[in-house]
Amino acid sequence: MDDCHRASAEKVRSLIEHGLHDRATFRAVLLSVPSAIRDGWLDVVFGLGDLPNDGPELPRGCVPYVPSSVDTLLRVVEQAPVRASDVFVDIGSGLGRAAALVHLLTGAAVIGLEIQPQLVIGARDLTARLLLSRVACIRGDAATFAGYIPIGTIYFLYCPFGGERLARVLGDLEHIARTRELRVCCIDLPLPPCSWLTLDPPVAGDLAIYRSTLFDGTFGRRTGSDCSLVTHLAP
Repeated sequence: MDDCHRASAEKVRSLIEHGLHDRATFRAVLLSVPSAIRDGWLDVVFGLGDLPNDGPELPRGCVPYVPSSVDTLLRVVEQAPVRASDVFVDIGSGLGRAAALVHLLTGAAVIGLEIQPQLVIGARDLTARLLLSRVACIRGDAATFAGYIPIGTIYFLYCPFGGERLARVLGDLEHIARTRELRVCCIDLPLPPCSWLTLDPPVAGDLAIYRSTLFDGTFGRRTGSDCSLVTHLAP
């Protein structure tokens, strides 16, 4: 990365850290960076270094942590679409890079769910440094914990796992889909047939966006475990 782009990244980081972030300006600056170096540019903005090694907590059958690319997340934000009124849930959120970027681009509240404790610590450090009060990271196993985040409107899965674990997560999301309309965004993760999900017409081969069909307005919002998150992430 040349000195000019590094300087722009450091300037953007300073603005965010001082509470001077503007979504439109941030997006314009991000798009002005050549696609080939956007990921490196964002890592400078976020003050991120080399990826940590995966720990023993990563369950067998789960994909090692690899962050989503900036261009992929731009497509998700545009095609889902993600709005400021959404609650975006990143299942397998790693260091919180995608969570922070989605929030900075859209203003949406974001919840990251991550099983590896060292990644959760890193994600919480990132949100604290950038003063991202509407981004939270929870430590937990998605196969048993996804159902405890029922306030989501968009659930994002970047090829985290498959098989039985994926089936359990989809079962939890099906229950949540009875309380509100959901969008499920998947990267490199073909879902098994689900009668309660419809697939949007594909725009890119690696991105699939599904919409739920179960909500009919007769189910109320679940309460209990999500109350503190609702308060913490309120606009």
